[in-house]
Amino acid sequence: MTIHSAVIQKLLSTNAHIGRQVATHHFKDYTYGFRNRMAIIDSDKTLICMRSAFNFISSLARQNGRFMFINTNPLFDEIFELMTKKVDCYSPSSNSLWRTGGFLTNSNSPKKFRSRNKKLCFGPTQPPDCIVIVDTESKSSVIDEAYKLQIPIVALVDSAMPLHTFSRIAYPIPVNPSVQFVYLFCNLITKTLLLEKKNLQLSNPKIDLREEAIRIEDKKRKNKLAKVGFTVIPYDDLAPLPEDIEETKKLLDKLVVLKVNHASGSNMGFENPKSAIDIGDGKTFLDLIVNQIETLNSKYGCQVPLFIFNKDDTHDSTLKVLEKYSESSIDVHTFKQGEHPELTLSGEHGSKEEVQTFDDGDIFRSLKIDGTLDLLLSQGKEYILVMKSDNVATIVDPNILSHLMTNTIDYCMEVTPSHSSNLILTPMNFKLQEIAQNQDKHLKDKFKLIDTTNMWVSLRAIKRLIDTNRLKPKKPSVLKGSDNDQTLRQETVAESAVQFFDNVIGVSTSESRFLPLDATSDLLLLQSDLYTYKEGVLTRNPARTNPLNPVIDLGPEFAKIGDFQSRFKSIPSIIGLDSLVVRGDVWFGSNITLKGQVTIAANPGSKLEIPEGVVIENKEINDPADI
Repeated sequence: MTIHSAVIQKLLSTNAHIGRQVATHHFKDYTYGFRNRMAIIDSDKTLICMRSAFNFISSLARQNGRFMFINTNPLFDEIFELMTKKVDCYSPSSNSLWRTGGFLTNSNSPKKFRSRNKKLCFGPTQPPDCIVIVDTESKSSVIDEAYKLQIPIVALVDSAMPLHTFSRIAYPIPVNPSVQFVYLFCNLITKTLLLEKKNLQLSNPKIDLREEAIRIEDKKRKNKLAKVGFTVIPYDDLAPLPEDIEETKKLLDKLVVLKVNHASGSNMGFENPKSAIDIGDGKTFLDLIVNQIETLNSKYGCQVPLFIFNKDDTHDSTLKVLEKYSESSIDVHTFKQGEHPELTLSGEHGSKEEVQTFDDGDIFRSLKIDGTLDLLLSQGKEYILVMKSDNVATIVDPNILSHLMTNTIDYCMEVTPSHSSNLILTPMNFKLQEIAQNQDKHLKDKFKLIDTTNMWVSLRAIKRLIDTNRLKPKKPSVLKGSDNDQTLRQETVAESAVQFFDNVIGVSTSESRFLPLDATSDLLLLQSDLYTYKEGVLTRNPARTNPLNPVIDLGPEFAKIGDFQSRFKSIPSIIGLDSLVVRGDVWFGSNITLKGQVTIAANPGSKLEIPEGVVIENKEINDPADI
């Protein structure tokens, strides 16, 4: 007996194939027909849908996603209790929160109500990343709310499910929700979540202790830095550059650019650093930086050098990318973290899968160790622009440099409003805790400003701090997973050195100058007709009237760059797009135009091809007939 037939036999033993006396029209693709006036569900289709659902659950679990399990059927209470205990979601005081859920669009504080039999608690303290529903028929209101919030749903659906509800479920599983099948379903969820948790622990066996130590350390640092404040000035308040080109040349001759090239593209299936990903027209982020510096050097006759700070696993691939500039006039220097024991943060036996966390002090000390800092000062260099993330919209801006030198500023942080309502029109004072030190979209609501991770620093101030031993090396700390998993220290990892500088300011730039490359959804924006690249600067298409970028949400089928590239014959036109949600096995033809709010979700087990040349505006597509 094959594995497939054994699984099918297991499904049949749970009566998963027995539907109801009614089979809606859209559900007939999952049925064989009727027998004894009961719809018979195709177990092969059930198995295909289950595979898709559990692949999605696994991908979320690897990213530490939050799950909400919803059940109001008392027949399943014991099953859910066993599952939540094993996956560490169980708490006697909040058990009903995970089992019942709901009221997602209300305020964040949980609401308590009394039913006939017992007290129930509704509403999670944080929005979940996925909702799993067993008794779908009685939870249509939750499905509507989750759809409004664009939270994907995994749900068991029967043959009587109405189209309005069915179409809003990202991963429906056509089945008879018998007690036996629910037990099997919950057992598979438990094994899936425990397996992903075990894989993470095996790759980092001491991660729990280290995470706890990092949390304690960060809490102390946050309390200390809560008192740190500085003035943020709007970019429009900066004085223009001198009209004399020779004066601008003198400014730029005192500048050094440093790219911290630690972020790998492994979370997108890219083995090289993210800065080497093709973001459009055959250009990489490194190409943009080099082109900007070449343009400045050519326009003003200056000589701005570029330093690239690599990790061990990004160094060789970066050198290959830079081979194309061997004949260029730009002065490029590369060095890697592992060349100096003082900068090898993960220890002598660090795993390649471990993420080496570092702070500003590590970057500054790297310049001092091999004499680079003293050499730059002897050459008349005074400021360094440090780019710590792959913000593709970064600009090497002489206006900021001019302001810093005129006012003798030691440290400048480029920030951008977290929302359009937070625009800085006049100089304002901010505490450091009011500025998000990361690019996590879920944290934007908690902060007024976002650090673009570009910092301008005086080289003399760096030397003064190092010579007085104020920038002491930290104890090694390692986090698990890819670059997107550094959630424990996102709020403080970049801020530790600010407190040591005397004259600190922030410059508030427009939101258009902050576009980090974190996922293939960002890659869709960059490769579309929304942006062009000129002299290394990202320029938005003037035909777009909306000042905000479209919100792009591609499903796990598009998560890897290889899959992303194969599913698009050409990138659609998105100048008039407000939001795009794609789920399931979807393939795009060429010359497609998307406008307004578009949702494209392939039915489980089926392939959905978007034909060439179509215009889709404010539509929800589940079938070619919907186009």
